[in-house]
Amino acid sequence: MHLYGKYGRTLLLDIAQDGNSNILLVAFALVEGENAESWAFFLSHLRQHVTPQEGILVISNRHNGIKAALEAPDSANFALSFKGQDARRMLVNAAYVKTKAEFDYWFDIMRTENPAMCDWANRLEYDKWTQHQDGGKRFDHMTTNISECVNSVLKGTRNLPTAEAQLESGQRFCQALVKAIERNLKDARCFTVTLFDRHQSEYTVAKTTPTGNFSLGTYRVSLRDRNCDCGYF
Repeated sequence: MHLYGKYGRTLLLDIAQDGNSNILLVAFALVEGENAESWAFFLSHLRQHVTPQEGILVISNRHNGIKAALEAPDSANFALSFKGQDARRMLVNAAYVKTKAEFDYWFDIMRTENPAMCDWANRLEYDKWTQHQDGGKRFDHMTTNISECVNSVLKGTRNLPTAEAQLESGQRFCQALVKAIERNLKDARCFTVTLFDRHQSEYTVAKTTPTGNFSLGTYRVSLRDRNCDCGYF
């Protein structure tokens, strides 16, 4: 965020979401401008003091200062290289799907339409832009939309974290998670689980209608690898 007041500095922000999907400010820094030196200062301190753990995924725009600070590979913008909504739609579909089979389906369509689109996409590591190889780090976030909301957040949004108040009242989890648990418990009545590999923590799960009269499919679930054939875990 560029400040246009008396001092004309730049505010760098790191934004995330909590369990209730509220947008939260994680860290900020006031710097002289948006450049490689400022982003390196901000991101290095963020890593040291806020997110020292492994497995952190950073989603940002392609500002040259961020690219230089993260030593990102240089590549052109897809929308500028391949015109038309159909090209963008195929790439977005390939990026959003959660299984390799679905990804291969859309990638084959891209290859049929224009092999150069696949060549462009293959220049980037899959875990940096696809959900099916992200290791579960994206939590369904594929855009910078939550950071784009920061202007309204700073202009008076009163959407504050409620975790402290909930813990003091005796709650162990946030409200959104409690509702998800209750919903999963209700849905679980439609599943039959069979252990088929104790050492690998793998299970066969058969899904039926609530009455149990009709089968809705069978899936393999691996607790060790944290994945399911259905594409969700």
